[in-house]
Amino acid sequence: MKNVSLIIAGAWCACFPALGMHAATIDADTVKTGKIDEVVVTERFSPNVTATKPVQLMNKAEIEALGLENLSDAVKKFAGVNVRDYGGLGGMKTVSVRNLGAHHTAVSYDGITISNTQAGQIDIGRYSLDNIQSIALAVGNEDEPLLSARHYASAAMLAIETERPHFDFGRSYAVKAGITAGSWGYVKPSVRWWQRLGKRTALSAFASFLRSDGQYPFTLTNVSEKTKEKRRNTDITAWQGELNAYHTFRNDGQLDVKASWYRSERGLPGSIILYANRSDERLEDEEFFAQATYAQALSRTLRLKTRLKYVHSWNRYEDPRTEYNTTPQVDVDRQDEYYGSAALAWQPLAWLGFSVAEDLFHNRLNTNIPIKNNDDLPYPRRWTSLTALSARLRWQRWKADANLVGTYATEEVQTIEAPADRKRLSPTLSVSYRLTHSEMLYARAMMKSTFRLPTFTDCYYRRMGNPSLNPEKATLYDIGLTWNIGGHGVLKYLSVTADGYYNHVTDKIVAYPTTYIWRMANFGKVEAWGADVTLTSEIGLGQRMGLTLYATYSYQSAKNKTTPGSNTYDQQLPYTPWHNANASITWRSPWVNVGYSLTYCGKRYSSEQNKSEYKLDPYIINDLTFSRDFHLRHTTIHAGLTLNNIFNEQYDIIIYYPMPGRSIRANISIEL
Repeated sequence: MKNVSLIIAGAWCACFPALGMHAATIDADTVKTGKIDEVVVTERFSPNVTATKPVQLMNKAEIEALGLENLSDAVKKFAGVNVRDYGGLGGMKTVSVRNLGAHHTAVSYDGITISNTQAGQIDIGRYSLDNIQSIALAVGNEDEPLLSARHYASAAMLAIETERPHFDFGRSYAVKAGITAGSWGYVKPSVRWWQRLGKRTALSAFASFLRSDGQYPFTLTNVSEKTKEKRRNTDITAWQGELNAYHTFRNDGQLDVKASWYRSERGLPGSIILYANRSDERLEDEEFFAQATYAQALSRTLRLKTRLKYVHSWNRYEDPRTEYNTTPQVDVDRQDEYYGSAALAWQPLAWLGFSVAEDLFHNRLNTNIPIKNNDDLPYPRRWTSLTALSARLRWQRWKADANLVGTYATEEVQTIEAPADRKRLSPTLSVSYRLTHSEMLYARAMMKSTFRLPTFTDCYYRRMGNPSLNPEKATLYDIGLTWNIGGHGVLKYLSVTADGYYNHVTDKIVAYPTTYIWRMANFGKVEAWGADVTLTSEIGLGQRMGLTLYATYSYQSAKNKTTPGSNTYDQQLPYTPWHNANASITWRSPWVNVGYSLTYCGKRYSSEQNKSEYKLDPYIINDLTFSRDFHLRHTTIHAGLTLNNIFNEQYDIIIYYPMPGRSIRANISIEL
């Protein structure tokens, strides 16, 4: 581990000024000058078309046009994604890509991965879209040479990028303030400030507040009897603040520094079961992190990118019920992570590049549970080293990426024997070929091996934990066709992608019943076949009007292949629909912009046994939004109105957790 630390320290110290480049000069007397009309040449296409791996992107304009308010709502629009949503703002929301599970899907925020070593899942419901520039979802990793090793190690990556400061009209500042209000006491004011400090430095600050009682109505069905009920214990109050500094050095090195704070107090909505739907559990959580990214061109062929991060998270869970104890149950957990990364890219030839990335991070978990015996949480500590070697080839019609990730993890625990160190090599290869010179028609293929380390909960949770767990392994295969056309009359562009995939998961970590208790074990095996199709298009209807179309379709067959002959063998995984589709259309005009979106989810089962009593019916959700920008000199006023679930569809994503019905939300913001 000492050697790994020296590598990172050495990379940081290696940031020296780039070599100067001398431009060739031309005798001005030999050149005649003249003025010609400006010509702008553009080619529109989705980044998913040319990538060697499936990548989907949604930018700020698309988010605003559809009236999306929460990150989880935006992610649901992507192909191949399952979002587990427990309903309401206070309910947890996790994302799984192609049925690999939320543990295999990493989430990055401005280029640095968010982590939760305790549970291994990121609650994407806490992230609003007020300050977001773009959202990208990549299966495998993005086609970038200076990724961190954590990016390469993940089976899928959800990348969130916040908006960077930019200044118009020669001003040195920009301010935006807005407020959103809607059904069930929802109100969220926010403010953002950008400030330029000289030519090379800019600052930004963002703050928001959110509250809602979340008591939406729903229909409770008992055979033929239906009653009108209200969701309880779904209130939430949340605060968020963020400070950023951006500085460009004279040697063109770029330093980005971020400090972020989030706190919430919420009720945890429980399951709705006849005559037993009491729900009074509470959760408080707080997170602070500070991160820094430095990028530097060391020479014409060498580039360096380093990352540092510290994160502290705290949560307090309270269950006031005292059926089995004389006092309420109160669990307090604290997590800390120290993270460092250095990536070096070498481009010796225009068509060939190499890179190496080294990540080192330390995680620890403290709780209020006193150590009395070996069944209690033994205050674990984990050191993890990730090393990634990658190569990139761009030759004529060919594009190829290959990488190899080496993982080493070691742990320290109290009261029990520490588990054995975990080591593994994981390769990836992806290839893309342009089939014709005249058309943007590509064929691509990918193979990726990945795994996820067991979480602290998997290993050490009271009595259920198993420190001897092996990492959960997954192998991904993908083959697809992508096509883009543009510039044909009113059709500005049309991008279509179609990918088929196969995933194989072994050593799946599941809760397995033993003689007296349930215990975590490597007992699962899953095979998943599927297909993802995306379509993006823009149609021009004059200079100031146009239509934007976006559609996705996913087919998923994810089967349990653990124990032949068992009653769950070859059964579809719980909450995995065979068919899933999204479609949206946005009409842009000088008077008002109108966005309409539709989400379809097919039948699925709530249990590993695909019996009729566990079947969840298909549902279709329709949303409609209206928006308009008013420009007054150097000021822009944006107003929007969104109707969610306009036909009041009653549905569950997780059984016994009813989702909200029809709701309305209005927002207004002023930017100057």
